[in-house]
Amino acid sequence: MNHRLSGMKFLILALLFPVAAWAQQPAAPAAAVPTPPSAPKPIVLRPGHMQVQANPAANRPDRAPVYPGGAEALGLFFLQNIKYPEAARVKQLSGTVLVRATVNVDGTVSNPTVAKSLSPECDAEALRVVVLLTGWQPAMRRARPLPVLIELPVPFGGAGEVRVEQKRRKPKS
Repeated sequence: MNHRLSGMKFLILALLFPVAAWAQQPAAPAAAVPTPPSAPKPIVLRPGHMQVQANPAANRPDRAPVYPGGAEALGLFFLQNIKYPEAARVKQLSGTVLVRATVNVDGTVSNPTVAKSLSPECDAEALRVVVLLTGWQPAMRRARPLPVLIELPVPFGGAGEVRVEQKRRKPKS
């Protein structure tokens, strides 16, 4: 008898579950006005986070945007074009300003904003220089160019220098 009673409780709960789930749904507005479709949100690309997906989102690129010459050419561009602000030089600031910008389908960069600040002077200089970056190969989605939001670290005060140790250490015996 106890077994039959627990089976009935299960049946009653199973029948009531869809009603409880339906009751928790938000109510639709009485006069629903159709909203125009908004532009898809841009995808933020970061180094090491690009991979081919079986069912990618409609605005997810198959290939990330590429600066001509790669990372070395980008670093050289920053080295040649950044004017280290005098106020930052006096304070001996060094580090990177992280800039978010859109690489457009024509290979230009637009809408730069500072994602991570170093100082107001360095931020302004980073924004000035990032707009000068042209000639990008745009991101591609199914063989069509696609505007993509990227993050660029802009180095200041030796932050972009790579130091290689010249001494060889002897292994411990």
